[in-house]
Amino acid sequence: MSNELIISAAQDGCRIALLKDKQLVEFHEDLGGGKFVVGDIYLGTVKKVVQGLNAGFIDIGYEKDAFLHYLDLGAQFGSLQKFTKLVRAKKITGGRLDKFQLEKDIDKHGKIGQQLSRNQLIPVQVVKEPISTKGPRLSCEISIAGRYLVLVPFGSGVNVSKRISSSDERKRLQRLIQSIKPENFGVIIRTVAEGKEVAELDKDLRNLVKTWEDGITRMVEGNPRDKIIGELSKTSSVLRDVLNESFDNVHVDDKKIYEEVKNYIRTNAPDKEKITKLYTGKAKIFEHYGIEKQIKSAFGQTISLRGGGYLIIEHTEALHVIDVNSGNKSNREENQETTAMSVNIEAAREIARQLRLRDMGGIIVVDFIDMRSAENKKVIFQTMKDQMELDRAKHTVLPLSKFGLMQITRERVRPQMNIATKEVCPTCNGTGNIMASILITDQIEQHIEHLFIKQNETDLVLALHPFLFAYYTKGIISKRVKFFFKYKKWLTLVRDSSLGITEFHFLNKDGEQIEIEQQNTSALAGE
Repeated sequence: MSNELIISAAQDGCRIALLKDKQLVEFHEDLGGGKFVVGDIYLGTVKKVVQGLNAGFIDIGYEKDAFLHYLDLGAQFGSLQKFTKLVRAKKITGGRLDKFQLEKDIDKHGKIGQQLSRNQLIPVQVVKEPISTKGPRLSCEISIAGRYLVLVPFGSGVNVSKRISSSDERKRLQRLIQSIKPENFGVIIRTVAEGKEVAELDKDLRNLVKTWEDGITRMVEGNPRDKIIGELSKTSSVLRDVLNESFDNVHVDDKKIYEEVKNYIRTNAPDKEKITKLYTGKAKIFEHYGIEKQIKSAFGQTISLRGGGYLIIEHTEALHVIDVNSGNKSNREENQETTAMSVNIEAAREIARQLRLRDMGGIIVVDFIDMRSAENKKVIFQTMKDQMELDRAKHTVLPLSKFGLMQITRERVRPQMNIATKEVCPTCNGTGNIMASILITDQIEQHIEHLFIKQNETDLVLALHPFLFAYYTKGIISKRVKFFFKYKKWLTLVRDSSLGITEFHFLNKDGEQIEIEQQNTSALAGE
């Protein structure tokens, strides 16, 4: 399995695509200078304490005050508050905690008014970005993430990722980190630390401690709303989270970003430095790797499945709903149960990909095609769980209910990725909207395969717009000639200027229009 990261520079940042076996699985937009990113640490001011919610509202510079619940203060909030006061009063210099006397843990069943008061100054970390009408969500359990480790000030324990299953390796990492970590700092060992030598882990730990100390230095003279510790850029944070042994290439089309990526990899994974490559081709990098077309096809309301089925994805404020449909798949299998099973398995794989790709969070309800067999329902549940194992976000998958619904919860820390795929209609000049016209050729070719192979049509005639006619007939070995080599049947093409660019008709040898069961008629229909 090949893993590639494609980074395209934009006017106000960059776009990042993660490909697995040439298929788009993650897409990020870094618009540069982004504020209130997950992981950022601010110096906040308490604006309101709400006893009924057992929470406070904190001003960190966003248009709406951020939300801090009592349970997010953390057990060591007393130590954090004491340390902040001493640093601001310049009675402590630097961020070392070896001589700092920790306070007792706060009562986990306590009230917010016991800890917070109006105009109080506290360091807070963004754990959820602003979403819809809500401001950021905050925590006072400060943590700083690195390549292999996560540093937790005012902690003491060493915890190992649950994904490291070997008990010997877990014990080795715990002993190793316990021997090198600074006093009064806790450490979480990430999955990628498995098998790493002490030198690499120690280097990562030193970098994290320095980040903490630099932030404390800024806090001495910092003003309310100031960011004292910033998360890495989107490019570096994606690299930090996904870079592993199976990573093959990082392609970048901008020299400045190329140097940033190369420096990050040189510092954190020197053995992988050669995978960074500067793209200098004439075509845009996303066009060269076929990403633009994948983005257009993956972010619409209707998602086609290779086997003929399709998904309908709807979003609301409260949850996301995904409907699975069989489309023209129903003509292929022996019976309804086999059809449902086949489409549902393919849909489960695509849904897991869509959740990562769109970064959909919160509650997701999937309406699979009804199946009678309890064993088949278990297979769908296990398939979804296996596919979701690749997802870095925290998630929970529940078995299918008696109504054929599956409930999934996925960590929601930032707004959902939403790409506009609608275009101004070239036929009506904006009276209505169509979905991405770039997908019309894919739909035509799916229908050609269906008619030639499944319905065994011969002497097939396709009437279409002159632009599409040229697309299929230009060149010595044209698309139409390739169809002949593939299906051993000749396709007659007819120009029809009365058709819009997204319209086409199939005719039989008698000139009668062939009605095709549309797998997703809404994909190119005017709205």
